[in-house]
Amino acid sequence: MTSPFIFDVTGLLHGSGMPEQRQKTGPSPIRIGPEMIAIPEGGEVTVDAVLTPLGEGIMADAQVHATLQGECSRCLRPLTPAHDLHVNAVFAAHKDFVTRDESEDDEDDELPMIEDDKIDLLQSVIDEAGLSLPFNPVCEGGCPEDSDVPAPDGVSGEEERIDPRWAGLEKFK
Repeated sequence: MTSPFIFDVTGLLHGSGMPEQRQKTGPSPIRIGPEMIAIPEGGEVTVDAVLTPLGEGIMADAQVHATLQGECSRCLRPLTPAHDLHVNAVFAAHKDFVTRDESEDDEDDELPMIEDDKIDLLQSVIDEAGLSLPFNPVCEGGCPEDSDVPAPDGVSGEEERIDPRWAGLEKFK
């Protein structure tokens, strides 16, 4: 199984120096996203990337399109929206691609490396998904009327309704 996030950049590192548009489609190698909604492992992902050579590095500007799978955090119905993530990352061919002041000893700011003339956008996509996907997704346009969602104050009509997610705890009253 080949990852749609891995691009061979051999020609870019030793070629004309012009940006290249590349597109790859394939299964996601892992689940990507927060607990309630994510790109599922094995779910189809399309990566449309512009790869720009930077001398001893490569800049990748990519749009990642996938269908998410998850649950509404209110009514627990399945959600399967199509979603786009945008990632932009610079990969270095050598450790000394970016020089910095010796007093700065922050390893968190290190650039990802080009390994075996390949770049892997997976970590950038994971980071973007963690920042942009909702932790508590809800049905688009609100939950359907026939769903078992309690009113915000816990009272619906004449009688109080129990949230179905907590119904099993009622026996402990």
